[in-house]
Amino acid sequence: MKLRNIFITLPLICMMAASCGDNDYTELSKLSEELAIKASSSEVVLTEKNHAASGITLEWTAGTNFGSGNRINYTLELAEASTNFADPVIVKEGVQQVYNWSPSTEELNNLVINNFGITPGGSVSLNARVIATVSGLDRSDATQVASTSFTVTTYQEVTRTLYLLGDATPGGWSADNATEMSRTDNGIFTWTGLLDAGSLKFITTLGSFLPSYNNGGNGTLVLRTSDDQPDEKFTISEKHAYKIDVNLLDMTVKIVLTDGLRPPYDMIYLVGNETGWGFEAMNPDPIDPFLFRIGKFFTKGGEFKFGTSKGSWENMYKVTQPNAPYTDQSVEFVKGFDPDNKWFLKDNEINLGYKICFDTRPGSERMIMTLFTPYQNMYLVGDATPNGWSLDDATPMTLDPSDPNIFEWKGDLKAGEMKFSADKKSDWSGAWFMASEKDAKPAGEIEHVLFIDKSSKACKDQYKDTSVSDLDFKWKITDPGYYSITLNQLLESVIIKKIK
Repeated sequence: MKLRNIFITLPLICMMAASCGDNDYTELSKLSEELAIKASSSEVVLTEKNHAASGITLEWTAGTNFGSGNRINYTLELAEASTNFADPVIVKEGVQQVYNWSPSTEELNNLVINNFGITPGGSVSLNARVIATVSGLDRSDATQVASTSFTVTTYQEVTRTLYLLGDATPGGWSADNATEMSRTDNGIFTWTGLLDAGSLKFITTLGSFLPSYNNGGNGTLVLRTSDDQPDEKFTISEKHAYKIDVNLLDMTVKIVLTDGLRPPYDMIYLVGNETGWGFEAMNPDPIDPFLFRIGKFFTKGGEFKFGTSKGSWENMYKVTQPNAPYTDQSVEFVKGFDPDNKWFLKDNEINLGYKICFDTRPGSERMIMTLFTPYQNMYLVGDATPNGWSLDDATPMTLDPSDPNIFEWKGDLKAGEMKFSADKKSDWSGAWFMASEKDAKPAGEIEHVLFIDKSSKACKDQYKDTSVSDLDFKWKITDPGYYSITLNQLLESVIIKKIK
């Protein structure tokens, strides 16, 4: 009987039998088939593009249990063709009522590379054999063996990590701070976020500029492995939210504008006893458009909630229970007037400074209010400052004796970059007051600053889509001279003004 007929006949036999269950081997034994195995292809060329598809299928016949009615156990082994199975790789051992092995392309690729020492992209000739033994049968010919052969050509897997690099990206041109993309499948990556006007490319490893994937034109990528090769980049023409999709298997890229990062409202207002029930505007976060922030010294306490339109008592964000403590982060959006639950600050919780971060992400809104303890020191850091980038010698500011939140400094600034350190943490992962965008030119008037504590889990948790560790925005001094600086750490504001 030909091998292909075995797989047609077996189901019919099972249908005629009372059962094809665990003990139904007596009927099968009447076939008295010789054990045989075949491969779906004698030459297999694997490609990562087809990583999820079947790499090969090995099928074998049932063999015989010599009329015993006992179970048949199957073991499948692979070995290099020249080794005569001296050191086989066992891919199935002692299985019953199993007549095939069909690993995916990726599984077969990994198995061959890891077990046979094949360099990715190389080939190997393999033998496969199936060994069938009948349970409980003590006879010299009870072991049946069949074999076949095939060759496999492997592939080199593309990178499992990919990062955005460039002055358009949050991490700038620092390879150490490159922005990580999300891997959705083999060779496929995605990222959604805010990009500045500028340029970008893709790197595979933090801290390394090579290899990189560069602009090949018309939405294609080109792999760059040497500094001698062209370094064409992708251009971002305007600051906006973008969605980037990269397919390294097709070598394609899509960079499109998206409104997916737009918050439901452009402004959020604090409303309550502390504001005299007026609408006090919160500051949009410069990194995450869903976040709104305010720092405030509360003297009145009592009730508060959040509005979306100045003067309107509808379409407000409120807490989910009446008189909720300020630590309650739960939020519900109320279109009309009711319910009108509000947060409540007690008398023993006033005359203190608080910072509020309000997250407007639909379906996961949060109100994060924390007591703020002012830093006792503040330092100028950067090559624009008197002592440069040395944290140990960072230039100290002077604390305002009438307000523990305010630091001041006057002196000469050179052309270069500058930011503020609150703790001079030696590994540079501490608390920083930064510019709200890269290479910001001082406004000479009150401007909002970005406060980031890179060592704080609470700070990191506020940013759902941003790596806090990668943020490093600085002011760029292009007009050297004598400056006056006033930094308010509670309000997160600064005035950097040239005097002469």
